Amino acid sequence: MILRGEQMDDCHDDWPPVRGDYRVGDSRRGVAVVTLASRLDIRGAAIVGTCKTENLGVEKIVTNLISNPNIRYLIVCGAESRGHLPGDAIVSLHRNGIDGSGRIIGAAGAIPFIQNLQREAVERFRRQIIVVDMRGVEDIAEIERAVDHYSGIAEPFSEPPFEVVKKTRSSRAQPGDLDVSLGPDVYLDVDAWAVSA
Repeated sequence: MILRGEQMDDCHDDWPPVRGDYRVGDSRRGVAVVTLASRLDIRGAAIVGTCKTENLGVEKIVTNLISNPNIRYLIVCGAESRGHLPGDAIVSLHRNGIDGSGRIIGAAGAIPFIQNLQREAVERFRRQIIVVDMRGVEDIAEIERAVDHYSGIAEPFSEPPFEVVKKTRSSRAQPGDLDVSLGPDVYLDVDAWAVSA
């Protein structure tokens, strides 16, 4: 159990669990920063990185954040990736969650689906993380002031690290499980690079 104000020191040694385009700072800090399509050298956060896709990129962010209960704030800043709109997907996911097919409710990107995470992981993200919407802001000093502010008020989450278990698909994919419809009863499963009819 974590007491108020007590940092979680038993974060896994291999945190963060998912590889990506990020730089790890002090894992005991309470703030993460995603700079979307912008490359910004932000200091003082637990983790700072880019995100250019509204599906797999967002899944990686969720997985890495909920596996560290010290992180309570996610600052979403920088320029959106055109067409994909991952910042919009992150804000919408936090605000609205996902529907029965894994679509991020209210997200405007091309394919805003959470396909590889269980619903419990999404709900943990929504409970643990407070999203600070600074989309479009690329001023490093302004972002670092926000990092300092939220680091000063962040309290560790009261539950242990969440271990994500990737969803597995059956050997015979179903249309609702797949990413792209190629016509009547023909679907592309992009994870398996297979077409089902």
